Amino acid sequence: MIQQSSIEFSVIHTEELYLLQLPALLTVTEAVAFRTKCRELIETKPTPSKIILDFAQTTFIDSSAIGALVMCLKAARSCQIELVLWSVKPEIVAILELAGLDRQFTIEAETLPLEPSSKSQIEATHPSIQSRTKRAIDIAGAIVGLGITAVVFVPIAIAIKLDSPGAILFSQTRCGHLGRRFQVWKFRSMVSDAEQLKAQVENQNEGAFFKNTHDPRITRVGRFLRKTSLDELPQFWNVLCGEMSLVGTRPPLPEEVDRYEIANWQRLNVKPGITGEWQVHGRSKIRNFEQVIQLDLRYQERWNLKYDLELILKTIVVLFRKDSAF
Repeated sequence: MIQQSSIEFSVIHTEELYLLQLPALLTVTEAVAFRTKCRELIETKPTPSKIILDFAQTTFIDSSAIGALVMCLKAARSCQIELVLWSVKPEIVAILELAGLDRQFTIEAETLPLEPSSKSQIEATHPSIQSRTKRAIDIAGAIVGLGITAVVFVPIAIAIKLDSPGAILFSQTRCGHLGRRFQVWKFRSMVSDAEQLKAQVENQNEGAFFKNTHDPRITRVGRFLRKTSLDELPQFWNVLCGEMSLVGTRPPLPEEVDRYEIANWQRLNVKPGITGEWQVHGRSKIRNFEQVIQLDLRYQERWNLKYDLELILKTIVVLFRKDSAF
């Protein structure tokens, strides 16, 4: 739980605009306070025409800060207030680029610091992000996984096509590291118009994620693919591309992220994984979103390469247990 912060922000006010100076570090505690302050300015009467976020002192932001910025941008636009960024250091611009948000925000060029840009200056949101060994394990695992996928692709493809009309593969937008959106790939396990029918299915979970044990949209073959996790095999392509890792947090849908509180954004400090704490210790039995958050944060706290390998081995054990089905 995030404690109430006493962080004070320096604000300069002119007739039509506010300038809000941000601190050196913008992580979850500062991000919560920043969002509260920015919301106060947005709701000020008379409504300002422009709010400037001064990043001159800021050298690091994480996923929580990304979440706060996105929330403030949406709130400002809904009130027709221009939200611009000033004096953004190259390392902060690089993090915005990683999140795929550099074109969403207006960065006034004349305020850019005259410091040389260097990718090596970017401070990672989590040590797993910069681990070359983890990346090497991901690449090796993805090559093996794609090899297995190639072997079983034809029989699975035939089964899917015979069971229901539609594509063999299913692609869906998910949010990865820092909330960057990417297309995740799976074998199709639902009817082809599943997204359109989603509103007719009861969500049995609490919070910002959807699950129904007896989802009628799942096909007969799809139920088998999910029970054996064979539907997940194409995700090894996402791992090879660097969008996912073998082990990480659950990749959320954009509409799930839209419902996040700022603290929830911390789960996006690492890459999403094909497996992880959520899959090993809960899978479909978890009904509360807060439990998912706790497991994802526990993974980040405990992370090391040995822990990743332990989770991979536990995943294999879980797959052979009858109570592991989604």
